[in-house]
Amino acid sequence: MATKVSAACALMASVVLGMAATAARADDPAAGQVQKFDAALLETMKAGLGAEGRAHRLTPTIEQTFDIPAMIRFAVGPAWTGMSEADHTALAAAFERYTAASYAHNFDSYSGQKFTVDPNVDSRGVDKLVKTQLASGDGAPVSIVYRMRDTSGPWKIIDVYYQGTISQLTTSRSDFAATVASGGAKALVAHLDAQTAKLLK
Repeated sequence: MATKVSAACALMASVVLGMAATAARADDPAAGQVQKFDAALLETMKAGLGAEGRAHRLTPTIEQTFDIPAMIRFAVGPAWTGMSEADHTALAAAFERYTAASYAHNFDSYSGQKFTVDPNVDSRGVDKLVKTQLASGDGAPVSIVYRMRDTSGPWKIIDVYYQGTISQLTTSRSDFAATVASGGAKALVAHLDAQTAKLLK
């Protein structure tokens, strides 16, 4: 099957990145993390695994390259502060499973796809933006921008912008709002797990 990134992009809301940029070195550690993740995606696509196998294989790399706790905290919004530590842990675990399943679903098989990481890394305050292009044989290249943050260790992904402007976290926050408002953390965990199951079918 062809990579489903373009279809996934159409489902996400647009957020414009209209801020001044500062170029960083081509060997920037934030870019290195993205290159590591891109390589893991390609290796997984080439492995010929089913959806669950791809998700399982990608999970360790997602743990190493994504700041899942920060991402789910933003996606939940203000309600996060009123939740227990147990809720935070359960939500982070569910969001990690969902993230792995999403990549396993959208990057399902290899047919000559290639990632190119722009050596010019842009600064956004304390964060960095690493720009990539995904080229495939079935359409125009897809722009994917990773927002990275220093986690007092490795730089990690805190948001992903598809087609350069479509924020994964802003979209998730909008999608999750009604579930969080009506059922809190437990309802959102159940929602994420249900979405994960659909993606892995």
